[in-house]
Amino acid sequence: MADYITVKAYAEDSFTEKKSEFIGQICPVKNSDEAIAFIEAVKAKHRKARHNVYAYMTREGNISRYSDDGEPQGTGGVPVLEVLRKEGLTDICVVVTRYFGGILLGGGGLVRAYSHACKLAVDASVRMIMCSCSRLTVRCDYGLYGKLSYILPEYQVKTENEAFADDVTLTLLVKDRFCEALKDKLTDTSNGKVSIDEEAGVWEDFA
Repeated sequence: MADYITVKAYAEDSFTEKKSEFIGQICPVKNSDEAIAFIEAVKAKHRKARHNVYAYMTREGNISRYSDDGEPQGTGGVPVLEVLRKEGLTDICVVVTRYFGGILLGGGGLVRAYSHACKLAVDASVRMIMCSCSRLTVRCDYGLYGKLSYILPEYQVKTENEAFADDVTLTLLVKDRFCEALKDKLTDTSNGKVSIDEEAGVWEDFA
């Protein structure tokens, strides 16, 4: 499965344009239900706001949705969605809240304002590059530990845990494209004196 980019947690940022405050709020979501729940939570928080424009994209169902929430058609939700696409994000929802300041911005001004608020929220977040990988549990004796550890960086491995008891147990996360080659390398390097258990279908942040 293809790697994807999302964000680690909720983040927000804001700016003011001609007395209107625009608040960009971003949140990771897995599906439409989570996106809608986030949108409703933002609306509840900002009940006095004039608009809560939103856009979201999810891998589940390959869904893209947006709303101008009362702004002129195409001036709110579409610009927000386009920022998310340009940034290469998915499993993501952004709500841009506008507290109207009494001065009309015009169609072009609204597009720029909503795009900017979304970009501020994206920039305020911490990105995650989620990769399809396997979790390998590798057991070896102490004499092999140093030799096996030395080759791990070549395969861009993330070491999740190291346990030292009667023998050494390494818990490793390795991207799918490197997994078979790494298992072969570990077996060859240890002359078959290593135990490897694999848990496939894991997603991990390799940012």
